[in-house]
Amino acid sequence: MSQTERLVMLAEDQLTEYSTDSRKIEKLRQKIALSVSPAQQQQVKKELEADLPRNFFDEILLQQRQAVALPFWGIAGLGLLFGISFTQPVDFIATGLGGAAAILIQKRGWKIQAKNMVIQALTQIEERAQQAKSAD
Repeated sequence: MSQTERLVMLAEDQLTEYSTDSRKIEKLRQKIALSVSPAQQQQVKKELEADLPRNFFDEILLQQRQAVALPFWGIAGLGLLFGISFTQPVDFIATGLGGAAAILIQKRGWKIQAKNMVIQALTQIEERAQQAKSAD
């Protein structure tokens, strides 16, 4: 497992906690600062910035992952409801397709958000290092 993948997994673990984004980034920043050398931090940041897609859809996923996936969860629920109530097995296809689309959207948004959080933490580490150098 590469250093980048490890840091993204750390960020995903932080996403599971119920706290503010700034608190999540602060915890992640502390973990990164203790376990990753400054040279590796620069390398990981460059790799993530190059890897992080910046198109319209991904920007929306970064900000509103749940809202984008919600209609697909609704389609899955309606397919299940109509499949059971009207006893039509064809409606269960909507359940499968809607649920699969919602899960894929959630996973993609989760990864994008974790990568963005790592970049923010690395940026904060750099800023604090710059402030420490200028204070000396």
